[in-house]
Amino acid sequence: MGSPSTAPQSQPQQPQRSLHRTRRSPWTAALTILVVLACHATAATTNSHPPEETLIIDQRVNYQQNDGSWVMVPKDEADLRRVRKRDHDETEEATPTTTLQIAVSTATETTSATTLATSITPPSPLPSPLDSNLSSNFSKAADNSTPCPLFINSFLTDPIFKQCYPLSLLLQGSKSFFEAERSLVSTTQVLDATCAANATFCSRFLTDLATRLVAEENCGMDYRAGHPVVRNAYLAMVGYAPLYTAGCLIDPQTSMYCYANAITNMSSPSNVYFYYLPLNITLPGSTVPSCSPCLQQTMNVFQASTANRRQPIANTYVSAAQQVNSICGPTFVNETLVAELRQSAAWRTRQYPSWTVLGAAAVALMPWFL
Repeated sequence: MGSPSTAPQSQPQQPQRSLHRTRRSPWTAALTILVVLACHATAATTNSHPPEETLIIDQRVNYQQNDGSWVMVPKDEADLRRVRKRDHDETEEATPTTTLQIAVSTATETTSATTLATSITPPSPLPSPLDSNLSSNFSKAADNSTPCPLFINSFLTDPIFKQCYPLSLLLQGSKSFFEAERSLVSTTQVLDATCAANATFCSRFLTDLATRLVAEENCGMDYRAGHPVVRNAYLAMVGYAPLYTAGCLIDPQTSMYCYANAITNMSSPSNVYFYYLPLNITLPGSTVPSCSPCLQQTMNVFQASTANRRQPIANTYVSAAQQVNSICGPTFVNETLVAELRQSAAWRTRQYPSWTVLGAAAVALMPWFL
């Protein structure tokens, strides 16, 4: 028998790959083309408009001048910087030998071979006198101490001194006041504080403080050496009264402080220079003042203060008045000093007893020695 025939085994069929790719719908292609064209059209429409300018808001303060026109208060008064530059240059020329940090509440001294830096931390939002970082070469006492900076710190922390808040001590050496003068509002706040003081009491207090400042045990050696910090502080204390009165004058046309008007008047920035006359600083030769009622009142105050020939204003008033009259007219202000106010005979007797009084006292005491 022949072997049975074996049926051929069936092989698993492989799936046949399609020879043609799936065709996309013509509607899909058309929609894609429309979207692309729309994007290009939108971009072209957007670019067809010119770029819009950025809106810039002027943050400066506007105020009205004496002639009725309105101007903008600048952020920086370049002319005031020139007034301060002389004082700053003098303080930077010193060669210090000690590092001293003066704070409002404490004073610590660290011996060093580098510099002596004096800084005062402002005790309040109001500007503080002598708060600049000053490189100063203060004199040393026999015990190698520096009494002058300690005395300066002592009167700056005195509550009575803070109540007086003298404008005269802010004009030189106060960085915070210089910054405050950039704003009409902050300047007015400073003047409100300084004008709230009792001028009669504070004038006596600061006159006595000036005497103690130049005492030998305090800053006497530095004052005689022409130390700029001590010298300027002394002049500011002595010149408190005329600067208080002038600084608190109100402009009758604007109801603002005359001093605030002076530092913000860009049409005539020279008017600010007049407030430095009581500090023994003469006017620059190029001064061209604004012939305003404020200037006239300020010069009247300064002339009245020349009755005390010991006031620094007695040294600077006449030349300033002549410069004013050369611009404003020959009779705008008085060019002469007022009559000198002499001390009474009774005051001189109390201060310097006559030989008659001393002789009578000697006769009265003689029985005690016999």
